[in-house]
Order: sequence, then structure tokens, then C-alpha cells
Amino acid sequence: MAGEWREVMLADVSAEVSYGYTESASDKKVGPRFLRITDIQNGVVNWHTVPYCPISESDHQKYRLNPGDIVVARTGNSTGENYLFRGTEDAVYASYLIRFRVDQNKADPAYVWYNLRTQRWWDFINNSKTGSAQAGANAKVLGLFPFHLPPLAKQKAIAHILGTLDDKIELNRWMNETLEAMARAIFKSWFVDFDPVRRNMEWKNGKGAKGRRRPAPPEAHQYDHLFPDAFEDSELGKIPKGWQVATLARRASSIQYGFTQSATCEAVGPHFLRITDIRGGKADWSSVPYCEIEDGELEKYRIKDGDIFVARTGASAGDNVYIVDPPEAVFASYLVRFRFEPSGVARFVAEYMRSPDYFGYVEGTIGGSAQPNASAQTLAAATVAFPPEDVAAAFYQLVRPADMTRAANAQENEGLAAVRDALLPRLLNGTIRVCNAERKISHRA
Repeated sequence: MAGEWREVMLADVSAEVSYGYTESASDKKVGPRFLRITDIQNGVVNWHTVPYCPISESDHQKYRLNPGDIVVARTGNSTGENYLFRGTEDAVYASYLIRFRVDQNKADPAYVWYNLRTQRWWDFINNSKTGSAQAGANAKVLGLFPFHLPPLAKQKAIAHILGTLDDKIELNRWMNETLEAMARAIFKSWFVDFDPVRRNMEWKNGKGAKGRRRPAPPEAHQYDHLFPDAFEDSELGKIPKGWQVATLARRASSIQYGFTQSATCEAVGPHFLRITDIRGGKADWSSVPYCEIEDGELEKYRIKDGDIFVARTGASAGDNVYIVDPPEAVFASYLVRFRFEPSGVARFVAEYMRSPDYFGYVEGTIGGSAQPNASAQTLAAATVAFPPEDVAAAFYQLVRPADMTRAANAQENEGLAAVRDALLPRLLNGTIRVCNAERKISHRA
């Protein structure tokens, strides 16, 4: 390493170190966003899901996050998890987070933060945790983390290289969130609010009453002709005429428990999808482990496009994921696989199972026990108003291109993250030159 690099501690480059604000979070917009430990996942925050908190103006100023602030979790299983605030939101931070405000005359905040994303950091955290049931670390301990610091210009160059990859990853994530929101909006319009039915009724009872021919619909309403122009009573209330009320179990082509095996980080077989790999309706295949499995069992538990997996135990009971274009993978025993035919029905059910209606059903069925548990029969007993197959097929046709784009973006992100993670330690210890690293990423980002 060049002699211009020196070793410092996190506290050496921090102009201010402080604990966060103690208050209850609120879903209502009663103040700034309130960043908590649980909002940070692998160095990323989805600000759309971060709650708010009431706060006085003086405390708002005291705990406000500024661009370049680094927050670090100080307790629980998330001890050491961290996030670099880039100034996209008006936000304050909660009491179980510690803010390190970097002295930007000494160090580049992004460069410092990338050091907190290395294995060296996690080894330091593991060695620093107390031995209590609720392990943690305080600001003084975290401030002792040592890392290599080159001149400021080189810090910025290194952070720029790694940031280029992260920016592309973030762009893909943002695009996927937008595509998900579009699918949810169509689902809500068609299958919750029944907008096409209401438009058909409006024409039938109003504009069409004089015998005039209905004009061609705008593109947004091109599938209205597949919907009826009336409602009928059902056990679920008013539903479109001709639709059928049925349980998920009745319409499923198969329901299956998963494979019992131990997971390993070594690629000894297919990916092994577990409850812990499902977060917010997504599975990040880059972090899903592997398992050994015989050929006959592989075929029995192989994951296929269109499968839906639901967690049946623990705090995540009821959480689920719809699979699009998967790698070779099987699923674990605490997951239940649902299959529906045809593909349109599967996609309709997948969106329903991410809705408040389904999550409310699960919560109301399994209760508030400390260790929730639900059988496949329970998870499949939810009652749904199923549309005709041509309506489900139209929904599938509309959202399938977006689903495939999301899968492609996620796969690209895996490759980008692998390049970043390979470059990260080498850039931060000076074993690879900035110019060489730039050439490596020029064709990826």
C-alpha cells in the first residue's frame, strides 16, 4: 500500500457522534420521516415505508439527518447495520441508532460508509458485541473501528467508483418499485374497486340508454368489454355479475409443503428458498443459500415460474412471494407452495395475497400469539371473488412484461452487487488502483 495511506478510527473522522430521538412512530404525516433500525436492510432504506413522528422544532433540528450522515444500529441482531443518508427526505433518526457525522475536511462520508459495508466491519462488530441476550454496542465502542484512509481526493475517487455501481442498483430498484405500483394500481382498479364494471353500468344506465353506439374506449379502458355491467350479491358483498366466490384451496391446482434440509452457503446444489429469504414480497436470489438434494426430490420441490410461496410460521407467517423466472431452486419446509392454473389466475391470486385483505385474513385467523403458526389448510381458506379466466388472462397480459423487467433488473443487480463486493475490499486497502477498477466497471454500469 502506498505510504500516503494511514490507519484511523471511525471516531477520528467524526465531527459529531450522537444517539437518536425517543418517540413512537406514526403512519400519519405528523412530522418528518422517522428512521428506525428495522427500516435499514443491507445498507438500503425504502423511504416509502418509513413512518413519521411528532417532534418539536428544536428537537427536529437536533435530530435532523444531513446529507453525509451515517447512522449505525447499536442493539439487537441488527447491531452494526448502517446507512448513508443522501438527503432525499426530511428525516430524523430513532434512539437505537447512532449518528456519525463525518468531518468532511478529513474524510469523504461515502468512503467512510463503504468501510462500514466490509467484512472487516462485521468482524469488528461480532468481536465488539456484549454477550447478553440482546447484544449491542455503544458509540464509544463503534468509534474504535479502524480503517485505511488515503488522501481526500483518492477517497472521493474510490467512493465514486463504488457509488456508480450502487446508483445503477438503486435505479433498478426504483424502476421495480414503480412497476410493482403499476400492477397494484391495475389490480385495485379491476378487482377491488371494479372500475370497469362501474363504467359499463354508467354507459348502460346513462349514455347508452338512448340507443347510441358506444364509442371505442381509450387505451386505459381497452379491457372493459370483458367485464359485466352489473353487480350481484354474494357472501363477500356486491361482486361483478358472473364472478365466482371460492376459497384459494378450491381453485388451487396443488398445495405443497417444502423440503426438510439444512442450508449452506456453498453451491452444493440448487438454491434453497426459506422464510427468511422472503421480504416484502421479494426474494433476493443472490443471498439465498443452497442445499444438497437427490434428483428425485429435486423434481418434487423444484421452483417454477408462477409458483406462490407463503410462510406458515413465525413472525412472518402469511408473508409470501410470487416467483418470476427463477434460477434452479427448491423450497424449505416452513413454506407452503400454491399453484394455480392457468397463469392468469395465478397472477391474480399473487396480487391478492399481497393485499391488505389477505394479510388481514391471516392475522385474524392465526391470532396474536408469540409464535404464530398456520397450516396450509388455514392459509388456503381465504375466500376470494374470482374473475372469469379471460379477465385474469388480460391482467396477466398487462403485467407480465413488467414482471419480466423486474426479474431482469433483479438479476442485473445481483451481477452489479457481485462486482461491487469484489472491488470493495481491494479498493479500500489499496491493492487495486482506481484506474483499473474503472475499467472493470465500465461495461457494467
